[in-house]
Amino acid sequence: MATPPSLGPLETRTPDDLPRASASYIFWMMAANFGISMAFVVPLSFSLAVRIDELAPGHEEVLGYVTGTAQTVYLLLSPLLGVWSDRTRSRLGRRRPFLLAGLVLGLAALVGIAVAPSLLLVGAGWILAMLGWATASQAILNVQADRIPEAQRGKIGGLTGLTGQIAPIVGIGITTAVTGNTFLVFVLPGVVGAALLGVFLVVGKEDDTRGAVHTTPVSMRTLAASYVFNPRKYPDFGWNWLGRLAFFMGLYFNTTFTTFFYAQRLDLPVREVAGAAALIGILGVAAAALGAIGGGFLSDKLRRRKLFALVGALFFVAGALVEAFAHSFPVLMVGSVLMQLAIAFFSAVDQAIVLAVLPSREEAGRYMAVVSFAHKLPSAIAPLIAPFVIGIGASGGEKNYTLLYLTGGVLALVGGLLVFTRVRSVR
Repeated sequence: MATPPSLGPLETRTPDDLPRASASYIFWMMAANFGISMAFVVPLSFSLAVRIDELAPGHEEVLGYVTGTAQTVYLLLSPLLGVWSDRTRSRLGRRRPFLLAGLVLGLAALVGIAVAPSLLLVGAGWILAMLGWATASQAILNVQADRIPEAQRGKIGGLTGLTGQIAPIVGIGITTAVTGNTFLVFVLPGVVGAALLGVFLVVGKEDDTRGAVHTTPVSMRTLAASYVFNPRKYPDFGWNWLGRLAFFMGLYFNTTFTTFFYAQRLDLPVREVAGAAALIGILGVAAAALGAIGGGFLSDKLRRRKLFALVGALFFVAGALVEAFAHSFPVLMVGSVLMQLAIAFFSAVDQAIVLAVLPSREEAGRYMAVVSFAHKLPSAIAPLIAPFVIGIGASGGEKNYTLLYLTGGVLALVGGLLVFTRVRSVR
């Protein structure tokens, strides 16, 4: 595979000046993203619920507290990691050290959770696992900001969203064969993720940055500034950030408690939900592929981004409405497929929009970390709020998932409308 072009002094070229990424480079980057998503999302969407149900049966609200706390910790650290990544000077480049560190920490933490004897240690383990795999995931996005030209960003966004959606579905399918073994339920997806990311570390070479110079010195002021941006100076970045925040708040309202939601609506024990979730997920793969192609490849071809983001939000609303009132497997399946389609549409195009309105490519790590706030804040806040929402009007042990899913749909629609109506510099 061809080595990416030399940086020389820190990157000064515009996105249009970047050479096209080769097919092999894109393939292994997407394989790495697939692996990271499997290692990261399978525990988030299934394994943690199983482990918590083992240690504290009937206390599903603990899942929200564990995941919300971990997201909050990463949220506080991610801008510092972004600044650190931008300024890293090593033989491996700026991004690969963070890919490697995320792999090692994330895999070790999953092993720890699998054998942890208490909820406290499970929570601590998930904080470390979250820190590891989320750092690696963020580094993949930083690589895209560094290397992918404007003409390929819709396609890359689509493929990133597609692999990110398919990976946990495949991972849950794999775990159905080992649901009786808690250790393998956690570690097997992590091993697959580590292996695929390891290949990209070898073949996805990055320039030696030991001789590069950064123009802005590090100080407490610059570190504090890494957490914020000026929305008046960068209005499109600001409005897209807000729209992304609203959409992902809706998404996490409607996905954090999926395992418990399916268990209640299908009248199944939590551990037996894996089979149903895997089947629904497999059917959702086709929808995710369609969404990625429609949202990514077509947006490149038509040179339109915002319309597809709005379409994604509308599909999400439709899926949320169906799932909110579903009490049978076929109806849950229809709602899930619609939501898979929606997430693929929105994620693919909004990622391309993010890269188009990024204030500075020299500080891509910093600004991509700020972008991740719009993703991570919902993943931290929604699990903490959702237990109160599902408790409204609950009776006889039946949680109010109808209200939760309707709320998620409204938030996603607000996000799509903000992107469509307020971002000016992108068509």
